[in-house]
Amino acid sequence: MPPLILAVAGALGGTMLVRWAMREVRRVNDELDRIRTAGMAEARVEPVRRLRRDPKTGAYWPE
Repeated sequence: MPPLILAVAGALGGTMLVRWAMREVRRVNDELDRIRTAGMAEARVEPVRRLRRDPKTGAYWPE
């Protein structure tokens, strides 16, 4: 009987370990997704401005 109890305890312990690891992986991935989306939102704030060359002076000016 004791080997059966040890096997059941080992299976329960393994199941708990896998569930904990999956929750931790999901938590870290959610945090990384929030950081990525925040970085993308900041990048969209400033539009890219084009420069036009002034033929008289040779200087570049924003359009």
